[in-house]
Amino acid sequence: MIYAIVLFIVAGLAEIGGGYLIWQWLRESKPLYWGFFGGVVLVLYGVIITFQSFPSFGRVYAAYGGVFIVLSVLWGWGVDRKTPDLYDWLGASICLVGVSVMLLAPRQ
Repeated sequence: MIYAIVLFIVAGLAEIGGGYLIWQWLRESKPLYWGFFGGVVLVLYGVIITFQSFPSFGRVYAAYGGVFIVLSVLWGWGVDRKTPDLYDWLGASICLVGVSVMLLAPRQ
């Protein structure tokens, strides 16, 4: 399970980081190479997520979505300096509960 969590975190950082670089290029007038590197990082994200060992594409992406939400709140706090409020933390916590149910539920 540690392997899955680490992959979710690495994939999330790649997706958020790549999107952030493209955002900076298009919205904040950063140089073109920011957008290029953002695109490269987003492609890497697409590769990283495939290393998950779960057999179902849909379940992996759904569970990853919850992790992505939590990482996005943390990114906003750490990089954009936007302090999350109670509802940000509550929503992120609900997402993690959902991820846990999806990935840890006993299945046959």
